[in-house]
Amino acid sequence: MNSLQHCLCIFVIALFLVGCAHDTRHRIIISAADQKMALLEDGKQIALYRISTSKYGLGDTFGSYATPVGRLVVCQKIGEGVPCGMVFKDRKPTGEILSPNAPGRDPIVTRILWLKGTEPQNRNAYARYIYIHGTPEENNLGQPKSYGCIRMSSADVVQLYERVGKGTRVEIVEGSLSN
Repeated sequence: MNSLQHCLCIFVIALFLVGCAHDTRHRIIISAADQKMALLEDGKQIALYRISTSKYGLGDTFGSYATPVGRLVVCQKIGEGVPCGMVFKDRKPTGEILSPNAPGRDPIVTRILWLKGTEPQNRNAYARYIYIHGTPEENNLGQPKSYGCIRMSSADVVQLYERVGKGTRVEIVEGSLSN
């Protein structure tokens, strides 16, 4: 092994050890038409979740509150080990815990998977703080009710968070999952 190969090998190992390795086994497909999310592992569907996309439709314009479409990736994971229902403000746990369908506000709860767009049509997703996250309004899942993000039940977002890693491919489609 020459010195360049040796340095490259050390660099690759260092990247893996600091958590930069990407999850290539999982893929998430989100259907705005069905208000469902399919989780695939090695190409096989292993879970199907009820979700909620934006009540303002689909798109990626700043200030639109729309859900972006196309190919994205999980860029950051936030909330490791916090209790279900933990409220987040500016991606930090507040200490407040809400139960499912608690009346009143609708904050981000439980876990955050921050998405980054990989195409011109969704290039603003990261800067717009588009997440997959828990919601206390679980009774509204299955209907477009969010402000751009993908909402899930707390139990489901914990399961998803534990299964997928950074770099997981996410595809948000207008049509049905059955197409």
